[in-house]
Amino acid sequence: MKDFTSDKIRNVCLISHGGAGKTTLAEAMLFNSGALERFGRVEDGTTTSDFDPEEIKRKNSIGTSICPCEWKDHKINVIDTPGYFDFVGEVKQGVRVADSAVIVVPAKSGVAVGTEKAWEYANQRNLPRMFFVNGMDDEHEDFFKVFDQLVDTFGKNVTAIVIPIKENDKYIGYVNLISMKAKKFDKTQLVDIDIPEDLKDKAEEIRVALKEAVAETSEELMTKYFDGIEFTEEEIFTGLYEGVKDGTLVPVVCGSATMNLGVKFFMDSIIKLMPSPLECGSIKATKPGSDTQVELKVQQDSPLSALVFKTIADPFVGKISMMRVFSGVLKSDSIVYNTTTEKTEKISQLFVLRGKKQIPVSTLVAGDIGAVAKLQSVNTNDTLCNQANAVVLDKIEYPEPVISMAVEPKAKGDEEKISSGLNKLQDEDPTFKVSLNTETHQTIISGVGEIHLDVIVSKLKSKFGVSVNLTDPIVPYREAIKKKVKVEGKHKKQSGGHGQYGHVWIEFEPGENEGLTFEEKIFGGAVPRQYFPAVEKGLLDSIKKGVLAGYPVVNLKATLVDGSYHAVDSSEMAFKIAASLAYKKGLEQANPVLLEPIAHVEVFVPDSYMGDIIGDLNKRRGRVLGMNPQEGGIQQVIAEVPQAEMFKYATDLTSMTQGRGRFKLWFERYEEAPPNVSQKVIEASKKRLEDSEVV
Repeated sequence: MKDFTSDKIRNVCLISHGGAGKTTLAEAMLFNSGALERFGRVEDGTTTSDFDPEEIKRKNSIGTSICPCEWKDHKINVIDTPGYFDFVGEVKQGVRVADSAVIVVPAKSGVAVGTEKAWEYANQRNLPRMFFVNGMDDEHEDFFKVFDQLVDTFGKNVTAIVIPIKENDKYIGYVNLISMKAKKFDKTQLVDIDIPEDLKDKAEEIRVALKEAVAETSEELMTKYFDGIEFTEEEIFTGLYEGVKDGTLVPVVCGSATMNLGVKFFMDSIIKLMPSPLECGSIKATKPGSDTQVELKVQQDSPLSALVFKTIADPFVGKISMMRVFSGVLKSDSIVYNTTTEKTEKISQLFVLRGKKQIPVSTLVAGDIGAVAKLQSVNTNDTLCNQANAVVLDKIEYPEPVISMAVEPKAKGDEEKISSGLNKLQDEDPTFKVSLNTETHQTIISGVGEIHLDVIVSKLKSKFGVSVNLTDPIVPYREAIKKKVKVEGKHKKQSGGHGQYGHVWIEFEPGENEGLTFEEKIFGGAVPRQYFPAVEKGLLDSIKKGVLAGYPVVNLKATLVDGSYHAVDSSEMAFKIAASLAYKKGLEQANPVLLEPIAHVEVFVPDSYMGDIIGDLNKRRGRVLGMNPQEGGIQQVIAEVPQAEMFKYATDLTSMTQGRGRFKLWFERYEEAPPNVSQKVIEASKKRLEDSEVV
């Protein structure tokens, strides 16, 4: 691949609802540019950007991949992102390093939830954007219906620059509304034709809207428009470019990625209408360890700054760090400074990735995207720069995981391999988290959705050779008492030589602190002071397991009030045992209850789903505490719901709202569980105990 200067680079992110054809569009662009000799198909698992075994198996993208191609003396870095909501972290990576976005919309089904989300992601980064209406070869496609949908949904600044020509319901060409010329597809060529009679009025109507939109981009064009002077092609392109750059215009083009029709015009539009890294303005960064903002000029002679936006854990190559250079030049065999770890790193051989293919390069200039292997202490979101001009680039903000499952090995002895594999996958995917619950001894994996966790489990098997089962995590219940009791605990044993003797009277009652509150009120030395710590230690060991279902006991106050000792046979161990005997007896008499964890839940949904959401939260034994209107017709529902009812909520919310809803939750407090819930938990705990004894 030849060297390109920053002004000749275009970083374009393809985003859409799942199944809109982004991967096939990227494939068509690569094929047209000569980067591929053969046009791959998603169905056959032969596309460049869907190279992961999981993507090939599932026939859809699960990771963001970079597909650079050369087109008319420019380099287009095509950033292909997944459309499924579970892989939103990958989309955020792609959007962060792009200078513009192409939102792909199916000509058949039109605007979907993912289209709205794609628009939102582009808004978050203020990216210039265009729409590509794909699938013009599909039966029942309707470009004009979809175009009207786009205008209705996203505003009057959405303007078509081409419209399709059809003959006998077949997509055969397009009218270029900028030049008002019609083109027909003839194998790999385009031939000029007259604009069909039945399209002339429609073409003129949409072109008038296009000219109005272009006129608003400059005073000079506005004057010309009002004077009735026709715009030149160059003027329309200039006005479009300015409007796209500042977000006041969103062009719409159309084509068929599968048939590779209309894609070349689309590629031309990217070069003419989408800004280069130089034209996107300066980059904002901060000084390490402070909030002091600095501006970096996107130039090759500026100090180096590069953001690692994605990490790939390759079992053969090792760790691959993908990065975008925002300013300066990154060279192979150079030394860079990592502002996160505050360490220097040796950059070995740089390469650009085209899917999984590594193409070695000597430099990456400002605005370009590339990768380097085996940087052990470099992770996603790290900034690499010159130590003398250290900066921190804005990090990618990832969504928090919302679904958690417990991992169980299918084969004994695989625990270490599972742990190692999960940690490597965690390095690769910042929306995936692994933790060990020390209380339940379960390894918990957390992600954005069920498909996300399913992919993690599949990768664990394919990349690291270990199989696991996923189960619901054990809910961390607690136990407590409701009344005050006074009980005796006596441990007496005589077996020749020294015996064992410990004797206590303890009052148990509900306490105010989370754990154990221990006091003593001993008179006349009934229990010598040196045994008080042993009594407390006996109780601290005992509260790890309650008498109902074996869960830790909380909010317990224990007061040592009386007892007796033996001058020879008493020992710390004997008093520890006596205390644990008193504990068991006391808790059984003190009306023990099961406490369940209650989560604070905040759900964000469009107004129209409010009834369903509140009804569903009520079914989960939740209490709705309030509702707050948000921007864009979104409502925030605040509730408290038992944690045990929330395991599959991410999936259910997606289903209820067609993916428009999102939520966050965190632990709030413990509350007494209703009798029917308690009974089920106690029975399940007994069964688990019996099963473990059998094992």
